[in-house]
Amino acid sequence: QMRLVESGGGSVLTGGSLRLSCAVSDYTTRPSCLGWFRQAPGKGRETIAEIDTDGTIRYADSVKGRFTISKDNAKNALYLQMNNLKPEGTAMYYCAEDRSSFLYGLGAGAHWGQGTQVTVSS
Repeated sequence: QMRLVESGGGSVLTGGSLRLSCAVSDYTTRPSCLGWFRQAPGKGRETIAEIDTDGTIRYADSVKGRFTISKDNAKNALYLQMNNLKPEGTAMYYCAEDRSSFLYGLGAGAHWGQGTQVTVSS
């Protein structure tokens, strides 16, 4: 069973930056799309960035130009650099893996971690 563990969340002021990390263990041998989604209290999941099976990188419009996703295959790690954070970015952030793009929703076989909280105050 794949395991994903997020870290790096915290509290910042508007305009601040954070870098999230995700350690991936028991990596599946199937081609995988890795990425991040967030969920604010009372709201649905929003996939914000992903690296697809062919290396294509996609971002949600809400974070384009401010967030950067990257991965280190040697370390089995995924990262999300978040700059110019806004109060509407306050949410639990999750690292996720799926068989294909999950920009519009996670599939039935997806995996994700416990999440890390990001709070942005004005």
